[in-house]
Amino acid sequence: MGRLFGTDGVRGVANTELTCELAFQLGKTAAFVLSEEAEHIPRIIIGKDTRRSGDMLEKAIAAGICSAGAEAICIGVISTPAVAHLIREYSVDAGVVISASHNPAEFNGIKIFNSSGYKLPDNIEERIEKIILNNSETLPILSGDGVGNVTDKPDAKEDYVSFLMKTVDTTFGGLKIALDCANGAAYETAPRIFRDLGAEVLVINNKPDGLNINKNCGSTHMEMLSEYVVNNKCHLGLAFDGDADRVLAVDERGRTIDGDIIMAIIGLELKSRNRLANNTIVTTVMSNIGFDIMAKENDIVLEKTKVGDRYVLERMLENGHILGGEQSGHIIMLDFNTTGDGQLTALQLVQIMKKTGKSLSELASVMEVYPQVLKNARVKNEYKYKYMDDPDIAQECRKLEQIFSGEGRVLIRPSGTEPFIRVMIEGKNQDFITKKAEELALFIEQKLG
Repeated sequence: MGRLFGTDGVRGVANTELTCELAFQLGKTAAFVLSEEAEHIPRIIIGKDTRRSGDMLEKAIAAGICSAGAEAICIGVISTPAVAHLIREYSVDAGVVISASHNPAEFNGIKIFNSSGYKLPDNIEERIEKIILNNSETLPILSGDGVGNVTDKPDAKEDYVSFLMKTVDTTFGGLKIALDCANGAAYETAPRIFRDLGAEVLVINNKPDGLNINKNCGSTHMEMLSEYVVNNKCHLGLAFDGDADRVLAVDERGRTIDGDIIMAIIGLELKSRNRLANNTIVTTVMSNIGFDIMAKENDIVLEKTKVGDRYVLERMLENGHILGGEQSGHIIMLDFNTTGDGQLTALQLVQIMKKTGKSLSELASVMEVYPQVLKNARVKNEYKYKYMDDPDIAQECRKLEQIFSGEGRVLIRPSGTEPFIRVMIEGKNQDFITKKAEELALFIEQKLG
């Protein structure tokens, strides 16, 4: 990826790395690039999560959009997948989300979606980046009636809620559900949706103050929700992240149900109705080996990509698959939306519970989760993509693969952003795989550090 765009938009510490000046340039350039073929005044919606810096960046992006002659439609605090959906519902030219997802409050980010509700392809991001950083194209300077305007659409949230409610065809009466909203974008919509569907809803972390988003809560910190579910005798718990594009669950016993298990449950349900396109689920190389075993036992094909939801989505679109995602709970269901949608996924999971009459722990038993250990080997940055060129490292990897063959897995990959090689080992014995992962990481550091 380039100097501005990472794997999920532009991110950085707000007001130092992700500045208002940069936000203005992104708004202006994206409006120009994404709407240059439009024969009407381009319209771009802007949503944001609950970070304090969101207001500041929203104004800067809106100003940039207007300077390019487009209309900026501000739809307030709302989830990332809501923006992706509403782009299509409103037939606008693009959408912008101001969010740093699961990161701490001091960070923020800018994600841009095209008129079809998909994140921008690499070539468009590269063009925007070159215009901003290299002045590769001269943008027109507009004045008078050429300048765009800003409007607010506070009812956008209602339109998204209405869409979500239509994705299920049963009510949730009789279920007691705990929600952890991460003090983020789902803090209003998620409790309302589940209550409107008849569930008894208990909510934690739904009082955002601009600084507490993701702070020891949400899908990256499951401990609080796990304890809360058990103490309050809930049937399940659901935890979102800051922009609600991912969800993880907790069963009635307090056990975390990750994205692999959720995809297994949903995939099996779709297969039972002959709705699982190509009999395939797309996931990443980091998925648990238990997922592979479940798929094999149930005649489901797993296609694996590099880590990152953008790569999962690319494979889904290339091959016509409808279900894919990541262990982190970023799950894409293309029958409904163009990106991962935590609230949508949660609704589909609870609907399966309700229709089958099974507890979440029963549904989750379709997949055995193997212990998984991840260790980082610090290496010289110039070596992190050449680790398999070293014959000694390659030999050590082959030895481990033979040890774990059939009952485990060894995966080594370079970090995309740091001078690390990540060593991941799965197997049935936690202590043994931890020891082997530590030994391999140390060996790699000694050779390449």
